[in-house]
Amino acid sequence: MRGVFCAFKQLLRLANSGFAQSATRPSRCLASGRCTWLGTGISRTHGHVQVLQRHLLTSRRNIYLTTVAASGSASPVKVKQSWKCSKCGEVSPQWKGRCPNPSCDGWNTMEKFTYAPETASSAAGGGGGARAARAASGTRVGGGQGGGLRSRGGDASTSGRSDAPRRTGAWITGSNRPQRLTDVGRGGFGDTWRLPLRGSGGAELARVLGGGVVPGSMVLIGGDPGVGKSTLLLQVASMLADLSSSAPVVPGTQVNGLDDMTGDLELNVASVLYVSGEESIQQIGSRAERMGLAGNDNIFLFSATRLQDILAEIISMQPAAVIVDSIQTVYLDDVNGSAGSVSQVRECATALLHIAKRHDIPIFLVGHVTKSGDIAGPKVLEHIVDVVLYMEGEKHQSFRLIRGIKNRYGAIEEVGVFSMNEKGLEAVANPSALFLTHRDSSPGVSSAVTVQMEGTRPMLLEVQALCSPTQSKEGMPMRFPTGVSRDRFNLITAVLAKHARLKMHAVSIHTNVVGGMTMSEPANDLAIAVAIASSYYEQPIARDVVCIGEVGLGGELREVGRVEQRMLEAAKLGFNTFVVPATHALPTTSRLLGVRIIRCKHILEALKAVLGTGHSSASLAAPADMPQDPFFDEEETFDD
Repeated sequence: MRGVFCAFKQLLRLANSGFAQSATRPSRCLASGRCTWLGTGISRTHGHVQVLQRHLLTSRRNIYLTTVAASGSASPVKVKQSWKCSKCGEVSPQWKGRCPNPSCDGWNTMEKFTYAPETASSAAGGGGGARAARAASGTRVGGGQGGGLRSRGGDASTSGRSDAPRRTGAWITGSNRPQRLTDVGRGGFGDTWRLPLRGSGGAELARVLGGGVVPGSMVLIGGDPGVGKSTLLLQVASMLADLSSSAPVVPGTQVNGLDDMTGDLELNVASVLYVSGEESIQQIGSRAERMGLAGNDNIFLFSATRLQDILAEIISMQPAAVIVDSIQTVYLDDVNGSAGSVSQVRECATALLHIAKRHDIPIFLVGHVTKSGDIAGPKVLEHIVDVVLYMEGEKHQSFRLIRGIKNRYGAIEEVGVFSMNEKGLEAVANPSALFLTHRDSSPGVSSAVTVQMEGTRPMLLEVQALCSPTQSKEGMPMRFPTGVSRDRFNLITAVLAKHARLKMHAVSIHTNVVGGMTMSEPANDLAIAVAIASSYYEQPIARDVVCIGEVGLGGELREVGRVEQRMLEAAKLGFNTFVVPATHALPTTSRLLGVRIIRCKHILEALKAVLGTGHSSASLAAPADMPQDPFFDEEETFDD
């Protein structure tokens, strides 16, 4: 009652001074300009008085934070309480004797803290990441603050009406008024707009990126541990750092913020900042020395995990590109959770995105992956970035694949093929020949060749099959599809059992795609079916045969896309016989006039055409009868 009486006296004092008009039944808390009553609220504007006050008002159960802004309005915001581990920073909504973080498991380390939840007005365009980016940028807000290598396309921040007010809350600075598309793209967005990656390896990676590195873009690279992500990005740093004054300058464009009408100005020397939160600079330098990159003076190494320090160095250096290895190791001070948590990854990525867009600096991020193969962290991380690349490869093999999962500046599912050696990653000139290198050394293996489209690139793949008889005491037959989707594998074996009369229940089937590749499209169905039937009947297939087509549930062969492009790629490697669905038209290009094309409507026609053609006396001139079933049982019959 005493607190209520004191609050009532303060209210009367404010009412006499003109800050409040009336009051009835005050209770618990009171703030200048706004009073909280028993279930109702009355607010009073402070007129033209410009004040900014904070009142921490406590009660028996709740804590309120009231802010009176310059506009004269105030609103109480409930302050939340949580528990934070003093050892690892893990946050829990309630006290626990043991830290809920499995990697910490500290006892009696949870400490209570209070905080005010962020509102839309206080965030000003973002959360903790946005605040960190604005604090690091200071007054340098706007496009065109990038490093020595500037974008040569149209500048959205300078086109259109120049007298329009600017937005400063968002990370993309622009006019409040709509702009014409012709004004935005007035400078053109051709190859000169992107930062080139030189060399054979750079050209292969640029192909996956869509033609080069876009200024202000954010690229996320994921992959299994040890696959070569850090090695790849160290090479990318060297490629971008080599773009110096030798780069051509087009007369009439802006160079280093100045108008060059004669082409005499030169570009600033490009510097690349390599930030590592997992390795020391000595470890990175040792790898660079092994790769022959230690003599590059334009690569700056920085070992840090506190993102505020990283952002400060980016703003100070204004590099041509930034590499952060990895996003799961950096953290912000004012964001809850330990490094790698959902909130930290989201806000750190947001802060880096602000810097990339404001200053036209491309930023490369390394992302950890989970045991299921997905990129660790929130899914919003993949939505924030512009490009998502995934690096694939077996640990016991030398080649690596870089696959585009998301790309705002190019086609997705593009694949770059590299070979790993002591000098780093080198581009493979002919990936199809790489996966068919040792094919002639094993003529007795039941295998078939198909052509798979990886983005816009056709790639030849070889699938091997082995059918071994199942003894009665062994129970159910085994199925081991390696490199083939299990669902597609089960569909193909069911079609062979139903329409080709193969006794799949009597054999265990193993399939393997050579080179550790994965067959991911239906156009490979025919090659898988032919390889299984070849092992089942022990009838080899000719080495110059390529099978392309989708197998339907009725055994029919269905049409697939880009057949002519697939055939052209196979013809370059000496394949001159193609088994395709009958619905495909004959090719019109002159480069395929000398090849043999076998058009089949049903899976049985394809099997009759290719089985046994691996013998020296066999011919593909006319389809032969099906070979004798080695697992035929006279007592077992089928009803048509």
